[in-house]
Amino acid sequence: MKKLGLATALLLAVTGAQAYQFEVQGQAEYIDTPQNAENFAGAVQGTYYFKDVDSTKGPLAEAAFLNQASNVSLGYSFAQHDVKHAGQKFRTESQSYGVKAEGYLPTEYVPVYGSASYSHTYTEGKKALSGEDNGDRYALEVGAVLTPNFLVAVGYTNVTNQFSMDTFGVLNNGIAPAALESLAGIQNKSDAVTARAKYVGPITGTNMAVGFETAATFGENNIYGVKGDLYLNPKLSVGATFLGSDMNSNHKNGTFPEGGRFDQAWGANVNYFINPAVAVGVSYLHANTIKAAYDTDTVGVNAKFRF
Repeated sequence: MKKLGLATALLLAVTGAQAYQFEVQGQAEYIDTPQNAENFAGAVQGTYYFKDVDSTKGPLAEAAFLNQASNVSLGYSFAQHDVKHAGQKFRTESQSYGVKAEGYLPTEYVPVYGSASYSHTYTEGKKALSGEDNGDRYALEVGAVLTPNFLVAVGYTNVTNQFSMDTFGVLNNGIAPAALESLAGIQNKSDAVTARAKYVGPITGTNMAVGFETAATFGENNIYGVKGDLYLNPKLSVGATFLGSDMNSNHKNGTFPEGGRFDQAWGANVNYFINPAVAVGVSYLHANTIKAAYDTDTVGVNAKFRF
């Protein structure tokens, strides 16, 4: 019976099932910095939805959001960064893992949204350039779907260590924005407030749709960003990302040891569903710095598998 169930799940995935309850996604990123061009990062996430998700309502990439599908996820990410210092090469490795739950509750007025997550980041410096470091991160978020497919939410994040990344932010936005949120935004504060809004809707008279998401983190500095996607059809989308900060050159705490700071980042992505169960994508992001030679470019590939 177990073999039959596995075979059935695989058959549904290959043939393009219109409903799913599990999603597994992964990504790999190549990181190019002036210090070294041999850095990389990777991440994987598994999500279980409490009810079947109908993927016929609009863009396949947003099926869970359009269905207001409550879920629980597990995630893991790994990043390696090499730096040359005093004629030697030093390596820093970071690993993050986390668990997250999201839920939608229908009410007499509007659907209510809530989420809770925990992430742990372990960082180890090789050759004693930096020691071992552990950071915990807790986050809560509450909101409401004010109109169909339009979510507004605010949240609270507690970070017991300055460098503790949101594991699920790595999967959604890439390693650079997740690291910058901790390094440039939250910095030495242990508490931060977050806010975001998301909308997905059809373009009248066409088979296309648009999606927008804005988000902000208010910590030692404020980090804000916006993502936009154009769904040329339910399978194919192109998107753009922008990330900024209110840091200024006179701020007492720079992002980097030299006192320089993060300025802004922008990127683009393309995602395509081969069928309703399998998707692939590519992404690019450039992060700019001021008074520091840490400009960073990342190129990523990703894949999703639903069953």
